[in-house]
Amino acid sequence: MTQNNALDRPLLGISLMLGFCILIPLGDAIAKLLAESVPVGQIVFVRFASQALILLPVSLLLGQSLRISRHLLPPVLLRTVLQMAGITAMFNALRYLPLADAVAIAFVMPFIMLLLGKYVLGEEVGFRRLAACVVGFIGTLLVIQPSFAVVGLNALWPLAVAVIFALFMLVTRKIAKETSPIPLQAMSGIIASVLMLPLFWLGHSWEIAVLSPSLPLQDSWTLLAMAGGLGTLAHLLMTWSLRYAPASTLASMQYLEIPIATIVGWLVFNELPNTLASLGIGLTVAAGLYAILREHSVAKGAALAKSPPPVT
Repeated sequence: MTQNNALDRPLLGISLMLGFCILIPLGDAIAKLLAESVPVGQIVFVRFASQALILLPVSLLLGQSLRISRHLLPPVLLRTVLQMAGITAMFNALRYLPLADAVAIAFVMPFIMLLLGKYVLGEEVGFRRLAACVVGFIGTLLVIQPSFAVVGLNALWPLAVAVIFALFMLVTRKIAKETSPIPLQAMSGIIASVLMLPLFWLGHSWEIAVLSPSLPLQDSWTLLAMAGGLGTLAHLLMTWSLRYAPASTLASMQYLEIPIATIVGWLVFNELPNTLASLGIGLTVAAGLYAILREHSVAKGAALAKSPPPVT
């Protein structure tokens, strides 16, 4: 499918992104339930093993090669390690924080991406977008503050998620043009599963609770399978959505994840953000949407500047 045809089906792309925004909080809610009885490391392992088991046959059916070029192997390994660390940090966050708070704090990631783009990649970032970063970070601090008063430093786990996934996106941006998303995710699942095996051995030997595997209860097996399947399907939906609609159309939709996480947290855990956290969530969403709209406006202006003048 050509890019022009893809842009002719924005409603399909929006529907797929909506599916992503629904499935991710559901998967996080299941991980939060599991964290009460299953070590976090084991949940992460099942998440990546499921990703490999689901996407490996999909890649083969599509005839897509799993071979990684030698020059791409280091960034692919780094990307996988960052994804492992980010998911582990998110699952740790869910042990201590309400679902909506954890998701909202992690949404400081787009602002970190802007700053990394400016100071690492040398991309131009104007004053307005930097101001949006400041406002978004203030909103994040307002969400962290009440949780920090209750759980201490554990309230910073979602901030770690944001930093790690910002770096993850930075590495992904570097290799995206040379890799296909489904084989890349399949290989990431395989690599992560293999890397975690010696970690389990160390966890068992050194009695590290989060890395000591145990035999889950029967109900936990079902939840583990659901968490792995939902996480894999959600990221496939996001990947496919970008084939049918431009990123500028879909970016703002990702903020739907916050109210959906709030609803899921209320229904499953009877959790709702307090007044200060709600104000912080509102600031974060507003700043994020402004930054996205600003990016869209700048990109549109650049496209118009490059277009040939009308023939008179």
